[in-house]
Amino acid sequence: MIPAKLLGWQRYRARTGVAALLLMQFLVLACVSTPPPRAPATPAQIYGELFRDVQLGRVFPDSKTFVDTVAKRDPQQIVAAYQREKQQPGFDLRAFVEREFQVPVVAASEYKSVPGEDVRSHIDNLWTVLTRDPALEIEYSSRLPLPYRYVVPGGRFNEMYYWDSYFTMLGLQASGRHDLVRAMCDNFAVLIERYGHIPNGNRSYYVSRSQPPFFAAMVELLVAHEGDGARAHYRAALQSEYDFWMEGSERLTPASPAHRRAVRMQDGSILNRYWDDRATPREESYREDVEAARSSARPEEEMYRNLRAAAESGWDFSSRWFKDGSTLASIRTVDLVAVDLNSLLWQLEMTLARAYDDEADKAAHFRGRAESRRSAMHRYLWNEKAGAFTDYSWADRHSIEQVTAATATPLFFGIATADQAERVATAIRDTLLGAHGVLTTSQVTGQQWDAPNGWAPLQWMTIEGLRRYGHKALADDIAHRWVKQNLAVYRATGKLVEKYDVVAGTAAAGGGEYPLQDGFGWTNGVLRALLSRHPEWAQSPPHVPDD
Repeated sequence: MIPAKLLGWQRYRARTGVAALLLMQFLVLACVSTPPPRAPATPAQIYGELFRDVQLGRVFPDSKTFVDTVAKRDPQQIVAAYQREKQQPGFDLRAFVEREFQVPVVAASEYKSVPGEDVRSHIDNLWTVLTRDPALEIEYSSRLPLPYRYVVPGGRFNEMYYWDSYFTMLGLQASGRHDLVRAMCDNFAVLIERYGHIPNGNRSYYVSRSQPPFFAAMVELLVAHEGDGARAHYRAALQSEYDFWMEGSERLTPASPAHRRAVRMQDGSILNRYWDDRATPREESYREDVEAARSSARPEEEMYRNLRAAAESGWDFSSRWFKDGSTLASIRTVDLVAVDLNSLLWQLEMTLARAYDDEADKAAHFRGRAESRRSAMHRYLWNEKAGAFTDYSWADRHSIEQVTAATATPLFFGIATADQAERVATAIRDTLLGAHGVLTTSQVTGQQWDAPNGWAPLQWMTIEGLRRYGHKALADDIAHRWVKQNLAVYRATGKLVEKYDVVAGTAAAGGGEYPLQDGFGWTNGVLRALLSRHPEWAQSPPHVPDD
């Protein structure tokens, strides 16, 4: 007997003209009908002392390498062998690891672009390089199995990431790869079913946190292509996603105003913050987190929680989260109600209201929730002095003065008033506009989510947010600057990279815990989408005047 969920999936595929392959059916049954434990064991939990020794001993330059290895035999046997051998004279930890583990190879490292190839063709071809086939669970791997194909960012990031994928999907749509957009949405629905939320990425060590919740926006991409049936199809997943972010909100009181990701404001309204359910070093950045905690005067668990929460935000790391505005030791992510997160949750509430169009009470409930959030955002996240949306410290009860590129997200989702949008446009032009795109922040700290760096997702949301409120000339100017820089680097190197220096105009954007990555999913997606709108820019982007 075919389970109801699989049957519903088959009917949905039939309605959209896509045949369900027998292999896909088998994988759905394997990954949905009999899900693995909700909290899979992580490399640190499995390997214990061996894990710590490898990470702190700098066996690999990149801390992510070891957590992505695959054991060649039962991990318990490896741990036992380590305990026996580590005390022996001449023991070589690196040689032991290479003997016992399959070390990952950067998948796209051998890809060579075609000299002089139009960048749109380059991106269209690169999707194949970055696409991973579905697979059942790989024994002794940290990778979480997924039933459908998906696109990875590239370089060291050889798994499906949550918020990256939305911006990748924009390019997939422009490339005519709607099949991959739908497949990735199905994967995210599987992850929600399995773990109760979408993890940061499909790795066991990412399950304790999520990322900016773009799943509703992904569903809306499907709606634009397939109609309202897509929204109804993913309704249960959307509801579970919402429940995850709002968990515990109904129990908040003035004496206990925060629980996990929900925060009760002074007036009783509910807004949200980033969080992580663990307060230990991130396993993929273990050494870096241990060193950061040791260099601060704060309790280790407090540091780890805030570092992990910043990783959930996707902005890891940025002066946006630093109490002193400059040093990682002052990170206080969990104390802040975040502009972008609450914009995304407003959209999730609106999407749920539309998904429940056949249940009037539930539809009204979510529209009410969305209106309450919008009002609270205007009260707490609109910074009159800055003329922009900024984060709010619920712990200290004051607005953060720093203007960051997150200020554009209320425009992107249509939450701002026309007057607010006008002032945000001015703030962006005066504070964040670089020679080659929008700065992440105006602070120079050495962190990758600060000046002089610009990132594709922030460019897209700024451009689209400004266009939504009629600031087309400024939006096109930002798009022109970004596209021109992307193309200049591509023509010089044959690559599209993770982030760009939008001040000096070089691909060598700095900061972060790892070298600059090429590939690169969301850069490809945003550039392909912008060139779909401005195909004439693919050869020689014209000058676009300011407002």
